[in-house]
Amino acid sequence: MAPNLVLGPMLRYAGAHDATIWVETNSGCKVEVRVRGSRDETYESCTFRVEDHHYALVRIAGLEPGSSYEYSVALDGQKVWPEEDGAFPPSVIRTISRDGELSLAFGSCRIAAPHEPPYTLKRGLVRKFGYYERDALYALACRMRREPPTRWPDALLLLGDQVYADEVSAGTQEFVRSRRGSRRGSRLDPRDPPLGEVADFEEYTHLYKDAWGDPVIRWILSTVPSAMIFDDHDVHDDWNTSETWLKQMRFKPWWEERIIGAFVSYWVYQHLGNLSPEELEKDALFERVQKADDATHVLREFARRADREVEKNRWSFHRDFGKVRLLVVDSRAGRVLKESHRSMLGPAEWAWIEEHASGDFDHLLLATSVPFLISRGLHYFESWNEAVCSGAWGKTAAWFGEFVRQLIDLEHWAAFHDSFDHLAELLRSVGAGERSSGSPPASVVVLSGDVHHGYLAEIGFKNGAGVKSPAYQMVSSPLRNPLGFPERLALQVGWTKPGELIGKALARLAGAKEPDVRWHLMHKEPWFVNHISTLETRGREASLKVEQTTPEDSGEPRLHKILERRLA
Repeated sequence: MAPNLVLGPMLRYAGAHDATIWVETNSGCKVEVRVRGSRDETYESCTFRVEDHHYALVRIAGLEPGSSYEYSVALDGQKVWPEEDGAFPPSVIRTISRDGELSLAFGSCRIAAPHEPPYTLKRGLVRKFGYYERDALYALACRMRREPPTRWPDALLLLGDQVYADEVSAGTQEFVRSRRGSRRGSRLDPRDPPLGEVADFEEYTHLYKDAWGDPVIRWILSTVPSAMIFDDHDVHDDWNTSETWLKQMRFKPWWEERIIGAFVSYWVYQHLGNLSPEELEKDALFERVQKADDATHVLREFARRADREVEKNRWSFHRDFGKVRLLVVDSRAGRVLKESHRSMLGPAEWAWIEEHASGDFDHLLLATSVPFLISRGLHYFESWNEAVCSGAWGKTAAWFGEFVRQLIDLEHWAAFHDSFDHLAELLRSVGAGERSSGSPPASVVVLSGDVHHGYLAEIGFKNGAGVKSPAYQMVSSPLRNPLGFPERLALQVGWTKPGELIGKALARLAGAKEPDVRWHLMHKEPWFVNHISTLETRGREASLKVEQTTPEDSGEPRLHKILERRLA
């Protein structure tokens, strides 16, 4: 059987002089990427194997800054990309320009569902009321097909929940039923848990196929470099909410295989492409994987350690776009969950974040999948919950607090108050110029997702004497997975004054600290629709645009602007 593409090609990294292309193939082969420029160059890499799947990450070098290169992909010498139908513009590599211009599209929470009718596939009435509606990433790709490349985003940041392991897509459901049904009496008996969810690496691979396999999505990912970080649904709802939650999950007989599959698939499909070619050269795990005849054992052992020894592994990463730094913080896998000391990150990772938030930037973009700043009512409620879970009202109340924490997902930065203060102080010091040798950044923007509604909030610092950089929290969620009406109503209460006062009273009664920052919405109310956001910089200027999908029942999906603001 001739080798062919299963997924990809995906343009994952694009710097000023280099890039990486990721592919999944149906068999082992040599992957060749031919880059067209002043003279054609071919770059190649052999696939590596994980279970019965084959992958390659091809590193490309010698490119010119601010340039565009068409590319093609061949497997064992046979051209497989671009496909012959000519339905899409050529896939290109666009390198970073030195002129300080950047267009970064970002969003989170994208569930895989049909793009044609019934694309508004209704969800279960018990859990949610509502429809998936139009896909904002799909709509962006459709618009790009009609526009010149000069109007395309330079990069795409996906802020969590690229796949839903606990709310699986229709294609994966069918695969799971077929696979487990053919192996009755085994570990994968269809009557055993996790019912309606993925169980292992093999089933994860089908989630990614459903998420990224549509031709339109496949094309945009082939031509816009992407950075990614996981959130809870990439593994399980409420992943790493608390030490109690983790103990409960580890007691389940299917959890060990699930978490191993989650980490192995995340490393292969998401994390590997976050690294620059220079970082890949120094990555000992990647070297071992490439040298192994079958890397399954190597990655399974790595996954076990990643789950059990969280402080010895780092998923956070950064990318530089000229003088704009994107610093992506893992706010899920690296959590310290000891009841006596909760922290979003371990000490070593905090030190790494502080080091990479220091420097002379025009703009610092700090991305964390769970928002740093949520509604003030919900912030106080989460602060109250953390205090109660820590014993402020006794053991019985602590048990009740843990029940509430898991029931309604009280596990954002506000529920890790020491970490909240740590990050607030880091943002203040950056804005005050204490971490730069020259002028502080023209803007400091926290980018987040997770909460299935979007908003732009301006940040003020209590101890902010000398802070010169405007600072913002920008949340863009969902790309495709809007909340039903009851959940929207509950979240809206947190943004009201009565909601804030009730939360504040509870927090004070439990002895929770007041936050060291203040924040307010820069628009009337949050938006709960599918949307995608774009941050644009030109030198020390910055602006934000938010676009929602239109509700047409047929035809090509469109984007409609709902917010445009100058940030710096």
